[in-house]
Amino acid sequence: MNAPFEFNSMLVFAWLSFFLIMGLYLRARVAFIQKFLFPSCLVGGFAGLVAMQTGLLNIETGTLENFGYHFFNVSFISVGLTRNDAEDETGAKIAGVKGPAWMALIQGLTFPMQAVIGGLFVLIFGALGFELFSTFGFLVPLGFNEGPGQALSIGKAWEAVGFADGATIGLTFAAVGYFFSFFVGVPLVNYGMRKGRAFHGGENLSPDCVLGVFSPGVDCENAGKLTIHSGNAETMAFQAALIGVVYGLTYAFIRMAASFLPPDVGAILWGFFFFFGLGAALVLKKIMSLAGLGHIADPGVQRRITGWSVDYLIVATVMAIQLRVVWEYILPIAAISIAVGLSTTLVIIWFGRRVPGYSLERTAAIFGTVTGTVSCGLLLLRIVDPEFRTPVAYEIAVMNAFALPIVGGGTVLVNAPLWWGWSVWQTMLVFVGVMAVSLILLLMLGLVGKKAAD
Repeated sequence: MNAPFEFNSMLVFAWLSFFLIMGLYLRARVAFIQKFLFPSCLVGGFAGLVAMQTGLLNIETGTLENFGYHFFNVSFISVGLTRNDAEDETGAKIAGVKGPAWMALIQGLTFPMQAVIGGLFVLIFGALGFELFSTFGFLVPLGFNEGPGQALSIGKAWEAVGFADGATIGLTFAAVGYFFSFFVGVPLVNYGMRKGRAFHGGENLSPDCVLGVFSPGVDCENAGKLTIHSGNAETMAFQAALIGVVYGLTYAFIRMAASFLPPDVGAILWGFFFFFGLGAALVLKKIMSLAGLGHIADPGVQRRITGWSVDYLIVATVMAIQLRVVWEYILPIAAISIAVGLSTTLVIIWFGRRVPGYSLERTAAIFGTVTGTVSCGLLLLRIVDPEFRTPVAYEIAVMNAFALPIVGGGTVLVNAPLWWGWSVWQTMLVFVGVMAVSLILLLMLGLVGKKAAD
């Protein structure tokens, strides 16, 4: 008997949930996964990828990409709605701006550097007779420096203008970035701790952190607080409703804007839904604040929504990788990934040894961020600073505001060959200029000191 309702979307959600829980189980049971602190969403995503590629599970790749795209947009809207207080829950003030400025400018170095390397390999492969789409190499900074959401969103938009399999290639670069983040990042941080570079001397991770699950009776951080009386509406429903309203407004705006643009530009515009959604969320948050209603958008609950959407995003996007496409482009993907991964590691190590204060902590945080996501940076930071006793965890949050013009500008610039008809060379030269400006600012602000002693 056929079901009287359509279940496809909810069944996909059920499978994503299953593999997320499988990732939690494997993290709690497998020592290798615990050693490198792989997050459950990544483990579950690869378990789902295996199921997809072996024929055990049959979900259309486009469906998974759609789920990933929308979860990604939700995460950015939720970030925009999250109120940033001057103090965190413990009352500890965020100390200074030098740390966040240093990390933002390191992104200003690594994002364009990764784009230049990617573009250079496109030209090299073209000279050897292996023609690649003009923006092929520019998917690398999106995957490494921004994560799977941006790589999927922009890659999918490029497919509409002729870049076949752009989404899968972008997701592959993001997955490789995760491997660098943990397989290189974890040993790198442990080496620094053995050399005595941890500010607090290094501490053992708690069993709960290693297993990824809190033990009964552990005093945990609050998930948020009620801002709507339960006799009126559920607080969680209200927080989700705010996201839904912003989502609808953003959709209407992009649909209207795309109608006034050439079809190819309009198609790419949908890849920036997350950016316009973030802007709309910030506007709504400001309006609520001016109206004296800012307190009802609880930052704790919104952070949980952000984390929830990112976890599902990563499961969906990893499962959406098509190994057939990866194999077809294995040579350029491998060459670009290795070159970008090694150069990024060397740059982070060099500048990390010369940052004034909290050298290892800041190195760990930014390395995870520019090879994976901010969450990866926090995971690596937790190894050297398990209790977040240094201000670096706060600096990562503030860094996002500093880095927005850099990362946002870079995300626009990677579209230059398609929007403005620039050559790959021209785009690379502009990225070199961004690197130069970032380096000059690092020196002018005194953020490059003497090399830390071993």
